[in-house]
Amino acid sequence: MIDLRSDTVTRPSPAMLESMASVEVGDDVWGDDPTVLRLQATVAERAGKEAGLFFPSGTQSNLAALMAHCGRGDEYIVGQLAHTYRNEGGGAAVLGSIQPQPIENAADGSLPIGKIAAAIKPIDDHFARTRLLALENTIGGKVLPAGYVAEAITLARSRGLATHLDGARVCNAAVATGQSIAALCAPFDSVSICFSKGLGAPVGSVLVGSTDLVERARRWRKMLGGGMRQSGLLAAACLYALEHNVDRLAEDHENADHLARRLAGIDEVHVQSQATNMVFAQFPQEHCAPLEASLKERGILTQMLYASRFVTHMDVKRADIDMFVSAVKEYFAE
Repeated sequence: MIDLRSDTVTRPSPAMLESMASVEVGDDVWGDDPTVLRLQATVAERAGKEAGLFFPSGTQSNLAALMAHCGRGDEYIVGQLAHTYRNEGGGAAVLGSIQPQPIENAADGSLPIGKIAAAIKPIDDHFARTRLLALENTIGGKVLPAGYVAEAITLARSRGLATHLDGARVCNAAVATGQSIAALCAPFDSVSICFSKGLGAPVGSVLVGSTDLVERARRWRKMLGGGMRQSGLLAAACLYALEHNVDRLAEDHENADHLARRLAGIDEVHVQSQATNMVFAQFPQEHCAPLEASLKERGILTQMLYASRFVTHMDVKRADIDMFVSAVKEYFAE
C-alpha cells in the first residue's frame, strides 16, 4: 500500500521495534522511567531549552503549552491555518477557556506583522487579555523565514506576550534550511516537537521550554489524561527516531520535489506549491471522488479534494511516487 495522505502513517521499522523491546522502563507518572527522562533531556538539549516533557500527542502537547501560558479568559493570537486553531478540536477554548484570536495567514504561512499588532488587545475589562503569540514551523510544508520570525518575536516581546511554536515538523525545517533545531527553537518560550510524523515513531511529542513552564505543563498533562506509566516503550521509539531519522528527511523533500514536477506534467492537474515534504495540487472537482476510488483499487491511498495535499515520508520511495503519477495519468487517459 502506498499512502500519501500524511507523514503520520509511517510504520515503525524493525530496528525501531527492537529498540522498544529492549528498553528499560519505570513509571513516568512517578517520574522514574529512565528512558522517558533520557528522551526529555535529549530533546531539551537539542532544542536549547532547560527542560522537556513527553506527551502522547502533539495536540495534547500544544494544548498543555497554551494552558501553561494562559489563564481562563486569556487570548492567544494564531493563524487561521494553524494546527492549534484549525485541527485540534477547539481544545484551547473548550478545555482551557482560552480565546483564540485567529489571523489570516499570508501565502508563505506567516502572520503579517501589522495584523498581529492590530490584534493585540488593550488593557481593558471589555477585552480578553492577549497573552501569547503562537506560530507554526513548518506550516503547509513551508519554512517560516528567519527574518520574519525575529520580527514577530520582537513585536510580541515588546507587547508583553509569551511565544509558542508548534514545531511538529521543525526537524523538516532544520534539514531544509541547514539550521540547527536549537536555532529554530531559540526565539520561542515553548516549542512542541513531534516524533510521529516524518521521524517515523508510532506516537509521541515533547514540549520544551523553561523548567517553570514545563512544570506548569506537567500538571495540565495529568489533568488532560496524558500521564502514562511505562511510557519508556514509546520514548524509546522517539529516541531512535531522533538519532536515526532526522537527516533522512532530505530524501522526503527530494521525493516531494520529484512528485511536484511529475504532477505538473499532467494537463488536468495544477500544482499549487511544493515545500519540504508536501505537495499541494488542484484537480477537477468532478474527478476527485472517482480518482480517489480508482487509486485505492490500485493500492494507493490519498485524500482527493479540489485542493489536495500529498505528503512524502519514510515509507514512500521514488518508485512509489512514479507509480502514483502513472496511475493518475492512466485515470485521465481513460
